[in-house]
Amino acid sequence: MKGGAALEQLADGRILLFDKTGTLTAGRPEVIHVLTAPDIDEAHVIGLAASLEQVSPHVVATAVVNAARERHIEVRLPASATEVHGCGIEGVVDGHAVRVGSPQWILVGPKPAWAHRAQRRADLDRSLIAFVEVDDRPVAALLFADRIRADVPGMVRALRSEGMQRIVLVTGDRAELADSIGRIVGVDAVWADQTPADKLLVVREESSRGKTIMVGDGINDAPALAAASVGVALAARGATASSEAADVVLTVDRIDRLGEAVGISRAARRTATQAAWLGMGLCFVAMGAAALGFLPPAAGAILQEGIDVLAMAWALRVGLLKPRAARRIGAHDAEILARLAHDHRSTLSLVERVRDVADSLDDDGPVEPVRELLTSLDTVLLPHERQEEKELVPALERITGGADTVGALSRSHAEIEHHVAALHRLLGEEQVDAETITDLRRTLYGLYGVLRLHNAMEEESAFALLE
Repeated sequence: MKGGAALEQLADGRILLFDKTGTLTAGRPEVIHVLTAPDIDEAHVIGLAASLEQVSPHVVATAVVNAARERHIEVRLPASATEVHGCGIEGVVDGHAVRVGSPQWILVGPKPAWAHRAQRRADLDRSLIAFVEVDDRPVAALLFADRIRADVPGMVRALRSEGMQRIVLVTGDRAELADSIGRIVGVDAVWADQTPADKLLVVREESSRGKTIMVGDGINDAPALAAASVGVALAARGATASSEAADVVLTVDRIDRLGEAVGISRAARRTATQAAWLGMGLCFVAMGAAALGFLPPAAGAILQEGIDVLAMAWALRVGLLKPRAARRIGAHDAEILARLAHDHRSTLSLVERVRDVADSLDDDGPVEPVRELLTSLDTVLLPHERQEEKELVPALERITGGADTVGALSRSHAEIEHHVAALHRLLGEEQVDAETITDLRRTLYGLYGVLRLHNAMEEESAFALLE
């Protein structure tokens, strides 16, 4: 807090404005899925793409390299590499001519069916997409997403409970993506396709409704931060310019600290106001008693000192205002959350594979991909979900203080088990006909939807608690 004025202005704020990238989202795109052409090895393609991308400073290139490292795929130095502005990067890796870039650059001529499906999926999921070409043949599509911070929805609810009247998303991204994130986070309004100058105008317009708090992390947010009643900068990975322009700086990479800061500022102002009224009220009572002759001067002087000490002691209660999250999780429960969060991340690719298998099912096609998927579900996914039911649910009960808060999580575990059991029953039928294929596809899509919702619930209610 840059002084007492910043503390008081933060307590007065009633309208909250957020930037998106790096503020509501992590600011680091991740490879969320890889779609390959038929008979193409996914690991080999990722290795070639990451080997080429490692020489690029682009944020998407970093995501490709990270994807290879997470999959323990070897990354080699390219023999040559050239960045093509606005398109991507091309070079030679292990004797192969490799290009990674935009669909317009890679997909020249007739578009393969798998590439069309990849682009449609990216459009539906609001994902960024890049294609990989090896030896003049498009072989894979990489889907990227900048994930919403898991602690954002909880922080928004906490701010509303603190009396925040209006929450607004202001971003330079396109309207479709901004609206999607706004719905998930729970904002009241979305301003999309905004330049830094536009953001400044939005802050001024929203300021006509009441005291504003602007939150951002980049250089382009600095003017808006300065124009708001109080500016809040995320400085853990943000720009120095935004930190200089802001009145409040969050020095850790967690947006939920804003909710704690608002709560503490309002409690601090409330405590200071109570101390002031307590001191003045007792002084007025003592002055009335002295005026009526009931309080001698010497006793009045001593009483005045006592009133001052009492008012200061009441004001010092502000020192008891500690961030609530700092005391919420014991060491044992934190270890459980960290371990299961790591396992959770390892299952995300399997969740996307459920959708891939459902998309690939034909009415007269083989069901072997479903059998292979079911083996992975039995050996990887279900043991993880059962471990969560055994350890994560009790840990959350201890942290939150009640079983009702984790009821939906337990129900989603049961739904996952139900859908996997249904797949076993369908594949166990004597004859797999067109009707069975339809039921398999429907069950797989249902399982995918349950898993996506279940993962979002876990990340928000459990794994967001981790420091």
